[in-house]
Amino acid sequence: MRVLALVLIFLLTVLSAAALQQASSDDEIYDLVRRRLAGDPDVRGGALDITVKDGVVTLRGAVRSEKARKKADKLARKIKGVKNVINELTVKPAGL
Repeated sequence: MRVLALVLIFLLTVLSAAALQQASSDDEIYDLVRRRLAGDPDVRGGALDITVKDGVVTLRGAVRSEKARKKADKLARKIKGVKNVINELTVKPAGL
């Protein structure tokens, strides 16, 4: 009985640590993607909506050109830990 209790406690501890590590990794990925896109002169991604779940980055919002849309995707994919990018960015040229 004691052994079973110890095994359960161990498993819960390991699973909790893994969940915290994943959340931290997603937070780190979010920060890196946000900075990379915001600092890029083509993308200017400060106003984009970025979400990260289990290493999958979703980009939403509007950019000024198709070039910026593709570059945002490419930049996000280059971030360590990114498993996939879902690019839902739309193109809205300036003045529209």
